[in-house]
Amino acid sequence: MTIPKHGIVLGGSWAGMLAAHVLARHLDSVTVVDRDVLPDGPQHRKGTPQARHGHILWSGGARIVEDLLPGTTERLLSVGARRIRFHEDLVTLTSHGWQHRFAPRQFGFMCSRPLLDWVVRDQILASDRITVRQRTEAIELAGDGDRVTGVRVRDVEDGTRELIEADLVIDAAGRGSRLKHWLATLGLPPIEEDVVDVGMAYASRLYRAPEGATAGFPVVNVAADHRERKPGRFGVVYPQEDDQWIVTLSCTRGGELPTREEDFLPYARTLRDPLVADLISEAEPLTPVFASHLGINRRRYPERLERWPDGLLVFGDSLAVFNPIYGHGMSAAARAAEALDDHLGRPFGPGAAHRTQRAISAGVDDPWIMAAAKDIAFVHCRNQASDPRLTTGAASREKFADLVAGIAIRAPQVCDVVTDVMSMTTPQSDLGSNQFLSLIQRDRMRPELTEPPLSPDELALVNLKPRNTVA
Repeated sequence: MTIPKHGIVLGGSWAGMLAAHVLARHLDSVTVVDRDVLPDGPQHRKGTPQARHGHILWSGGARIVEDLLPGTTERLLSVGARRIRFHEDLVTLTSHGWQHRFAPRQFGFMCSRPLLDWVVRDQILASDRITVRQRTEAIELAGDGDRVTGVRVRDVEDGTRELIEADLVIDAAGRGSRLKHWLATLGLPPIEEDVVDVGMAYASRLYRAPEGATAGFPVVNVAADHRERKPGRFGVVYPQEDDQWIVTLSCTRGGELPTREEDFLPYARTLRDPLVADLISEAEPLTPVFASHLGINRRRYPERLERWPDGLLVFGDSLAVFNPIYGHGMSAAARAAEALDDHLGRPFGPGAAHRTQRAISAGVDDPWIMAAAKDIAFVHCRNQASDPRLTTGAASREKFADLVAGIAIRAPQVCDVVTDVMSMTTPQSDLGSNQFLSLIQRDRMRPELTEPPLSPDELALVNLKPRNTVA
C-alpha cells in the first residue's frame, strides 16, 4: 500500500480549493496550480467568468463546507452574505405558477461569487501544507496509463517548464480542462460524455438596492414555462453584499439575450411577470451588462473506464458542468470534497483512485439529472446524451415532474420534500418513494396565487404599489 504524501490540484477556484483543503487534511503537502493570480480579496478574475452572474450556495453544500471548514457560515454572514430561507424569503413564479411562501425548510447563501470564493480560499490557504503556483499552467500529466506520477507545467510569464511530482493529482481545471487530450497521451481510451445544450445565455448587472431591501425584501425569481414551446426567458433579483442587487436575465436558445444596457430593462419587461422590471426601473445601475454563454450541461464518465490510472482524480467542472441557473455547481463540488475526504481516510492502495472517482462521480448524478432533464423540455435543446433517463425515459420523467411542480407550489409538505431534493440535502430518489407518492395524494393544497405573494410592508420597502389583493 502506498500512502500519498504530496498532492497536486489543477485549478484554484471553488472546487479546486475544497479539493486542496481535503488533501491537506490527509497529505503532508499540496500544490495548487492556476493560470491566474488568485486575488487576496473578493475580486473578479479572468478564470471565473461565471462569477459575474447570480450564485447560490444551497444548504446541502453549505453544511458540507461548514463541516470541512468550521465557522464558514459566520464568516459569510459577517461580510454581507444573506441566508435565504426557502420558501419564506423567496417570491418565485415557477413554470406552473406562483409559489406559496411556506415556512422555511432549507436555506441558501447569497452574495457575490468572488466573496464566496474568497471567504473559503482565505481559510484554506492559511494552511502551511498548501503552496500555490500562480501564473502556471498544466501542460500534460506525467506517468502512464497505470499510474499518474505528477504534472508537467509551464510558467505563463517566461515559458519555463518543469515536472512537479506527486502521489495524487486532481484535475479541477474546470470547463477548460484538457483531460481528454491528457488521457489519450497516456494511452487510455476516450471517456464517455453526455451533453445537453439548451443554449442558455446570461446577462447580469449590479444595482443599488433600496435602503433595507437586501435584508428585508425577498429573493425574486421569474422562470419560463417550457410548456409554451418557445424559447424560455428568465429573470432573478438576488441580494448581494454592500446593499446591492444582482439582476441576472437569461434565455434558452433563440431567446435573444440583452447584451446592451439600453436593452436590459425592456427585456425584463418581456418576462412572464413584470416584477423584475418593476424592481429595477427606478434603481441605480452600478455596472455595465456582463453577458456569457455558459448554460451547457456536460457530464464525463471517467469511472466507466475499465482501466484508470492510480494517482488521478477528476473534480468539479472538469467532471460535470450544469446549467448555472439551477445553482448546483458549488454544492456538487462540496459533495465531491466530502467523498474525497471519506476515501482518503481509508487505506489508499492500488485501485483506490478508481474507487474514489466512482464515489465522486456518484455525487454529481442528482444535480446532473435535475438540470439536464429540465433543460431538454425546452425547444431547440440539443440533446447528445446516452443516459436513458434523458432519452427513452425523458417523456415520462417530464410528465411526472410537471405533476409534482404543479402541486409543490401549493402543497406545503410536498414542497418540503421537493426543496430537500433541490437543496441537495436528500437524494432525488425520494421523489419516487411510496411515501412521497402517497403524500402527493393527501397533502392539502392552498388556493392558487394569481400575483406575487408580497406583503404591503415589502412592497413599500421597494416603492411598489399593490396590484390587487395579495393572497
